[in-house]
Amino acid sequence: MRQKQQAHKRSRLTNRMLVAAAALLLGGGGLAVVATTALAGNSGTDTATDQQRTTAATTVKCPDVGDRLREVPRGAQLQVSKGLAALDAQVADAYQRMTEGGGSTVLSDLKQKRQRTLGTMADAIDRSAKRPDYLLRMSGCTYQPTGEEGAADQDSAKSYQSGQYPNSDQDQQQDQGQDQGQDQGQDQGGDQGDGGQGQVGGPSPEDFVDITSVQPNAGGPPFAAPQGDGASTGTFVTECGRNEEGHFNSDNVIVTPGVSNGAHHVHDYVGNVSTDAFSDDRKLSESDTTCNNGDQSTHYWPVLRKLDGTSVHEPGAGHDGNIGSVLQPASVTLQFRGSQQGQVQAMPRFLRIITGDAKAFTNGTANANASWSCEGFEDRQLKDKYPICPDGANVVRTFAFQNCWDGRSTDSANHRTHVTFSDENGACPNGFTAIPQLVQRITYDVPQGNSFAVDSFPEQLHKPVTDHGDFINVMPDDLMSKAVNCINSGRNCT
Repeated sequence: MRQKQQAHKRSRLTNRMLVAAAALLLGGGGLAVVATTALAGNSGTDTATDQQRTTAATTVKCPDVGDRLREVPRGAQLQVSKGLAALDAQVADAYQRMTEGGGSTVLSDLKQKRQRTLGTMADAIDRSAKRPDYLLRMSGCTYQPTGEEGAADQDSAKSYQSGQYPNSDQDQQQDQGQDQGQDQGQDQGGDQGDGGQGQVGGPSPEDFVDITSVQPNAGGPPFAAPQGDGASTGTFVTECGRNEEGHFNSDNVIVTPGVSNGAHHVHDYVGNVSTDAFSDDRKLSESDTTCNNGDQSTHYWPVLRKLDGTSVHEPGAGHDGNIGSVLQPASVTLQFRGSQQGQVQAMPRFLRIITGDAKAFTNGTANANASWSCEGFEDRQLKDKYPICPDGANVVRTFAFQNCWDGRSTDSANHRTHVTFSDENGACPNGFTAIPQLVQRITYDVPQGNSFAVDSFPEQLHKPVTDHGDFINVMPDDLMSKAVNCINSGRNCT
């Protein structure tokens, strides 16, 4: 019975997404009104009312538990993975209820569910490590106006680029204060923005910008190879195709290993052909690859969809509110670059790195790192907008990965603190050493106009700022040595 109820909820979400996607394809001067009416699920025709509802549109914002984890013992990993996937599903269901006028108990019901899940995760960790009581302070959620893109509290957003861990006492005090404020005000008055007024699906017309109207803000193609005295100026390119084999799934082997549909959106893969939720190091090392040099590394990112209304009721797709035909990349370039400060050292095999933040719309932009542009206009880079490109120019997505490693771990509890970015001069923080910087560059031939979007969690509204890339280094040691030698000697190799 519960499975049927969940399927019914997802099918309703899918239908609303179809309406939203269709509205975005209509174009013309009335696009904003038509789209926001459809997104709000409103059958009326009052333009003033539609505009008011657009202003009042909200989404659900919850503390990002995965980003705040500090220690996950091996024996607790599966339970924590299940917990993180359950938390995401709970937020999606709460967002669905909000958009359907779920009443004044949406947030309180969500908090109760999160409390149970967080308690189970804490119990699992407690069996072999210090009990993470700070997790229990992260059950409360709020509503966030959808018009305030990037307006999530930057002070509370946790940036790990400096390699620092959160402070437990401060976290608990902040979370206690947040919970008190949520209990006092959110369930009593927070639902004023729902009742069918919540924006469903996305993206909105405001998420797109004509690239020709953007002023140049970069010195050329982004993340250019280091130059100058002392820099390691070489490059190494590994060619792994464009996912011609159709390797897709909605798993996330880095964040939620062992859990099917742990991402709740579909990933596009190149490289290692076996990658799914159940790929451990041994499975990855024994797998075939699409790379032409024997590189067994895993590269993946959320698919880009054409907003044509196509819906497939499968996990990560229509089942999770991601509507539209999957666009195959026109090209995929995987390049490793050097350091402005000097030589780089080899990455350890099975190093895991995530760049960007799938929840940046509600988390804030501290960890947002994807970049959007157009061919021929890559001196103009966008983080929170999709580009509308001139005829004949493909859309470009670029992910630059962290280029400093702590020298110890191939992963960390939140999948961020074992790696970080160098400063503007190329220097790594104390305790970190320079490694080759991976840059994934992906291009797409997309339909003209506001016609495409990246897969996302439902409450993230397909915002471009939520884009992200993932990488597991499974290069054989001799191939990694070749890459490092090429970079450090100033050569360009494949």
